[in-house]
Amino acid sequence: MVTFRLLLKSIKGTPNRAFYFVYKWGEKMNVSMGLLITLVGLLCTATGVVLGLFKHSRDRKKDVKSDATESAIIRTKLDDIGQSVDSIRIDFKASDQRWTALSERVIRNEESTKQAHKRIDKIENKGGF
Repeated sequence: MVTFRLLLKSIKGTPNRAFYFVYKWGEKMNVSMGLLITLVGLLCTATGVVLGLFKHSRDRKKDVKSDATESAIIRTKLDDIGQSVDSIRIDFKASDQRWTALSERVIRNEESTKQAHKRIDKIENKGGF
């Protein structure tokens, strides 16, 4: 495999101050400054893309965890509300049964009172009290 190392010596007599790479075997290769800047820019871009993908992956995992947590909290609160509604419904049925029983007792008392008044009226008419 061929490896390169960058020498920061410029070649004398070149107007664009070209740098050169030295192959492992000592051969020289001219590289212009524009090409060097382009290669460094591409390397930085590739590094930025890779780091961006890693960050996106990590943020996505965090979002999934937070969404699951929020969903669990909402589900728990909804279950609590459902239990409260069931409790209120049971209390309402018990109150309704007590109200119905009381209503029946009042009706019986009114009937009994009506009969007692009729008896009192008969006694008053007969005896003259």
